[in-house]
Parts: sequence; structure tokens; C-alpha cells
Amino acid sequence: MRMATETLMERYKDNLFAVAFHVCKNAADADDVVQETFIQYHTGTKEFESEEHIKAWLIRAAIHRAVNVTRSWWRRQSVPLEEYVQTLPFTSDRDQALFQAVMDLPEKYRVVIHLFYYEDYPVREIAGILRLSEGNVKVRLTRARKLLKDKLKEDWSDDE
Repeated sequence: MRMATETLMERYKDNLFAVAFHVCKNAADADDVVQETFIQYHTGTKEFESEEHIKAWLIRAAIHRAVNVTRSWWRRQSVPLEEYVQTLPFTSDRDQALFQAVMDLPEKYRVVIHLFYYEDYPVREIAGILRLSEGNVKVRLTRARKLLKDKLKEDWSDDE
């Protein structure tokens, strides 16, 4: 099964951008990752079982591409996350603190948090996308939640 690239772009560009941003921590790099992922799909010949299979492949390809971007020499020349965060509209200081806490997590935790909470993937599908065991995904989610809880408890208790 193949779908039109334009259709997939309309449906999944925001999802891919969010995943790429959580890895890259940079909007420009995330845009590039999304574009390159769709180019890879468009020029490829791989057949898929269903639209869900295509979506999972797109997310996995975007994550791999984003990881490669973060390791590149050009990455060191990008805008710092702190500058980008200042441009985002948050409804409250707590929203901003939560966003910052998630972005401060190590990449392996940031990605599973994003897929689980923002993309609503179950643990089994996250394991398939990231090519990890379900147990490993559960461990990463548990550790990420603990890190977030500790970080936010510190920040929010300092405010009081």
C-alpha cells in the first residue's frame, strides 16, 4: 500500500515536527527532518500494510533522522533552546515549566514521553516504532515520570 505524499503531509506533518523537535530541540532542524522524511517516503519504493504502518514508519524515520541531526557538526551552530522557548506562547508559568522539564530530559526519555502522551501510542506500538522491548519502554516511561516529578516538585515548591 502506498498513499499520496501530499495526503500524508497534511495528516502527519505536525506529528513528525513534534517528534523531531523533542529530539533536536530546535525548530529549524525539526522542519528539515520533517521535509527529509517525506522526501524519503516519496522517493522510496517500500510497500506498507496500512496507514498505521505508514505513520509508524514516518515517525521512526523522523526519529532516526533527528538523532543524526543532533550529532552533526552543524548542530552546534543552531539557536539555543532557551531562545526558542521565549518565542512560544504558554498559558501559565507552570505550562512553561512542564515544557522545559520535558525538554531537559535525556533524549531516550523525551521521545517515549512524547509518543505516549502527545501521540497517544500504546506501549506496544512505541516498542515497535523505537525497536525496543515493551519492558524497556515501560522502564523509560517510569524513569521519565520520576525525573519529571522530582524536577517539577523542586521548581513548584520554590515558587511557594
